[in-house]
Amino acid sequence: TGPIAGYLVDRMGTRFMVFTGLMILTVGFFLFSRVENLWMFYLAYFIMSVGQGQAGWLTVMTLMNHWFVRRRGMAMGLAMVGMGVGALVLIPVIAWLINPEADRLGWRHTAEILAVVALVSAIVLPKIIRNKPEDIGDYPDGEPPVSAATQAGGDSLSKPELELTIGQALRTQAFWCISFGHGFGSMAVLAIMSHLGLLLRDVGYDVQITGWVITVQTAVAIVFQFFGGWLGDRIPKNIALFIFTAIQGLGVVFLTLGPNMFYFYAFAVLFGIGFGGRTPLTTAIRGDYFGRASFGKILGISTVPMNILLLIAAPLVGFMRDELGDYDQAFLLMAGFNTLGAVLFLIARRPKLENLLKSGSAT
Repeated sequence: TGPIAGYLVDRMGTRFMVFTGLMILTVGFFLFSRVENLWMFYLAYFIMSVGQGQAGWLTVMTLMNHWFVRRRGMAMGLAMVGMGVGALVLIPVIAWLINPEADRLGWRHTAEILAVVALVSAIVLPKIIRNKPEDIGDYPDGEPPVSAATQAGGDSLSKPELELTIGQALRTQAFWCISFGHGFGSMAVLAIMSHLGLLLRDVGYDVQITGWVITVQTAVAIVFQFFGGWLGDRIPKNIALFIFTAIQGLGVVFLTLGPNMFYFYAFAVLFGIGFGGRTPLTTAIRGDYFGRASFGKILGISTVPMNILLLIAAPLVGFMRDELGDYDQAFLLMAGFNTLGAVLFLIARRPKLENLLKSGSAT
């Protein structure tokens, strides 16, 4: 749904997307609470996925991109911190509520509560969201646009941005480098989300240990989501992305060094640094390179190659583990793809207006 959500958020605005997405999510959670067989389970997940896609990451990042230019990385980093804290708090609470070995609410009543939360959010949040600062007579970052005189004497981060259409963006080297760099870097993330618990079980650790490792990784990532956004506003974002993505890949390598718990916690710290630091920058760099006018469409289309790679990652790692007997070669392969993603970020060049004019793509 990425391209569809990207088109709609540019055309209809973030308030519309938040309202409709959360209403769809409400229906999905309610249906989930009534699941009696497998087809209903799949249908409920499909509906919830559509709702989350409408109201979630893409819409929030488009909103941040409209409201911030010079502080774009920091703003997106803080938004990601909010998402991370929400997951860090809600997941243990939900797990406690639905624990089948305890007489608490259970998963059906918990899903009903989440449906009510989504419904209330759908009513309240659109009332306080403003699609763009121009809608209330303001400017991005709360500051007037950069003048020609300021640009001449200022630094490179103060230059006025290009406002590319989706067609123009597709003709740039940066679009494809960023899209595939994001995809290759995220393959390791999805593979680890799917297989880390199984890897730890293979070497003799229980689910509780897996929980502690993930908790450390998540906590470190939350801190570095903020730091990554801050750093990306001060150095070129492609260089910052290269650094953080390379650190993430180094963390993956530690999963192949042996069963000692030191290696798993070293993975958690390094992977948390890399994943946390790169997460806001993968989106902020698209805003820097392509502007605000068609950001939703550009972000939505760029998720297509990324999601194709993500569909491959977890099954490939599982297949290699079953065929080879352990996860070592599979995770080294993911680390290799991750390194390729880091290099693609590094070589992504900011589009230049004169090049677009020469190619006849400028409007």
